[in-house]
Amino acid sequence: MSNVIGSMKNSKGARWLVLILLSVSMFASYFFDDIFSSVSHIFSDPGLFVDLGWNAAEYGSYGGAYSILCVCGGLIICGMLLDKWGVRFTGSLFIGLMVGGAALVTYAISGSFANSGFCRWLGHAFAKPSLALAITGCSIFGLGSEIAGVAVTRSLAKWFKGKEMALAMGLQLALARLGTATALVAVPYLVTVSNGRVPFSETIRPAHVGLVLMAIGVALWIVFLAMDSKFDSVKAAEEAAKNDGKQKEKDEFKFSDIGKILSNKYFILVSLLCVFFYCCIISFRRFATSIIIPRFGIHQDVASIMVALIPFCTMVFTPIFGYVVDRKGRGTRLMLTGSIMVLVAHLIVAFAPRGMAWCGYLGIGMLGIGYALVPAAMWPSVPKIIPEKNLGTAFSLIYWVQNIGLLIVPIIVGKVIDKTNGRFITGAADLTPAMEAKAAYASAVNAEYLFIILGVVAVVIALCLCKASDKRPDLELDVPNKK
Repeated sequence: MSNVIGSMKNSKGARWLVLILLSVSMFASYFFDDIFSSVSHIFSDPGLFVDLGWNAAEYGSYGGAYSILCVCGGLIICGMLLDKWGVRFTGSLFIGLMVGGAALVTYAISGSFANSGFCRWLGHAFAKPSLALAITGCSIFGLGSEIAGVAVTRSLAKWFKGKEMALAMGLQLALARLGTATALVAVPYLVTVSNGRVPFSETIRPAHVGLVLMAIGVALWIVFLAMDSKFDSVKAAEEAAKNDGKQKEKDEFKFSDIGKILSNKYFILVSLLCVFFYCCIISFRRFATSIIIPRFGIHQDVASIMVALIPFCTMVFTPIFGYVVDRKGRGTRLMLTGSIMVLVAHLIVAFAPRGMAWCGYLGIGMLGIGYALVPAAMWPSVPKIIPEKNLGTAFSLIYWVQNIGLLIVPIIVGKVIDKTNGRFITGAADLTPAMEAKAAYASAVNAEYLFIILGVVAVVIALCLCKASDKRPDLELDVPNKK
């Protein structure tokens, strides 16, 4: 590595090594975030007994908990700290929080906790102690993961500025979403239903795998810290040489910069597109099997493969679209195209004939391609409209707005599913399979109505961003990144 570091500033090998080092921790984060996504139906199936004892609404609350601390100001404050204290210190702090929160979730869903005195003590305050502790752990994990993600994005903007920035960010997203894909495909094989029962030993197994992946990510983050420190040393020495040995005064972050960021209407449009677009996909993914199994009449194993199309499509297409943005530009048009594809995908999932599974593959595949298009163009656009010294705060503000949606939407979807199920099941003297299937189908369609509304709003915002780019060509939102 010493040879690579020696020519750090212009070393292509060093840049791509940094990309790999940063991506592994995000891979682990995405895996852990989706440990229940492909088995979410176990919480809404009245025919199953889950030792964990959660229903669909409570699982929705757990999913939304990821964003609690982020929405309550944590992201904004931590983003400012990132700009003020730097990526290395702040990023390390929040990667630690990410791992700690994941460990707390793992303990909360374990049989050891269920049989502990701590659980009985919490039971005096909470009806479901495991849910309360898991929500706490998930909120800590969420804050740590989001700020770690900001640190990764900011680091890539620094290392790839004027180079292959969109491609690098696209590849990082692809590798991170490989974590989601791995979870969606692997978790159904890790969680086994035995005689209509899902014991603690099954629900905790994916969490254990996630913790192992995070430990690997932490080790590689430490390697990145050494490389980034050397990068800054080389850069400082070059600047000193240019200025006759005098170090150039650093343009530091000021709190007044927040007002400048929030008054930037282009930044506001990007933030709004982010929240509505991501809610169409991430919140959907948390309930994907609960929706597509009854909608298309498919088995759980088929459903998990179908849902896995989302991250697999992004893995393939995000780097390709990133390369297009670097070479050809047209970023706002790609954002609009991706938003339209996601809206059409939800229309297909909501209204396609029940027995036609190929429509499900088509809809989910379009969702995945749209999920590749928009981020590939959106994230590299932020450094074009925000100064480098404020990127940590800017990305954190975008993530904050995004997490407001990611907090609220899963809770609403969970309540919609439970309420719809209740209308069909409550008062039934004998719950038949036909009644269960009818309730599940109605729940899936009602949940999709919400995602369609979100998709329409995302398309409108993307149109506004296109018009804004046409009025301000000097922002270069549709200009290639690599010059």
